[in-house]
Amino acid sequence: MPKHAIPGFTRFTRTHKLSAAGVAAAGAAALVFALVPGADAGQGASQASAAENVNIKPVAFSEVATAVKSQQATVAKQATDTAAQAKAEAAAKKAAAVKAAKAKAAAQAKAKAERARKAKLAASRSAARPAAPKPAKKIYPNNLDGWIRESLHVMAVHKIPGTYNGIYRNLMRESSGNPMAINLWDVNAQNGIPSKGLLQVIDPTFRTYHVSGTSWNIYDPVANITAACNYAAAKYGSMDNVNSAY
Repeated sequence: MPKHAIPGFTRFTRTHKLSAAGVAAAGAAALVFALVPGADAGQGASQASAAENVNIKPVAFSEVATAVKSQQATVAKQATDTAAQAKAEAAAKKAAAVKAAKAKAAAQAKAKAERARKAKLAASRSAARPAAPKPAKKIYPNNLDGWIRESLHVMAVHKIPGTYNGIYRNLMRESSGNPMAINLWDVNAQNGIPSKGLLQVIDPTFRTYHVSGTSWNIYDPVANITAACNYAAAKYGSMDNVNSAY
């Protein structure tokens, strides 16, 4: 027995130690392998499932993120397109309004120019056309015939009825054709309003039936005849209907 030998204890040599270590390592490896789920025949399936889980999750998240980004891009594009369309429509309306305003202004300017052209043309025509000569005023002789004829002209303008013969007949009876005749003895004279002129008219009657365009002098032959005929037309229908003092 070697020195320091213990009874019942076998001393291992270096070779023995290495052999034991190998056995222990092999056993540990077997134990570890036995503790891993599905370490036997299902080991390949478990490893494939784990790899699948590891690969699926990142792929699924990437797809969602891509879809979100795509939707966001679509919404942004739609908003951009809508804004661009609204801007284009506003620009088109503004352009149409400007065009309409310009067209209206052009039409107004054209109409104004046309009016000016017509006015100028009318003015030039008027200037070129000699003015129509005014009819010469008819001059009546200063006698009984001329007084009656001028009175008939004024009466025609004022639509007062009467004829040459009716006037001549009555004035010859009343004044014998004297325009300055005056009655100082009849009832009118007694009342302070004597009859005067060719047709012996009193002042109130002359003033009431005076015809515009004639003299206010009661002794004026034309004014006297015309006022007397105007009075006779109102009272008798015409001087032609007078055959006595009236």
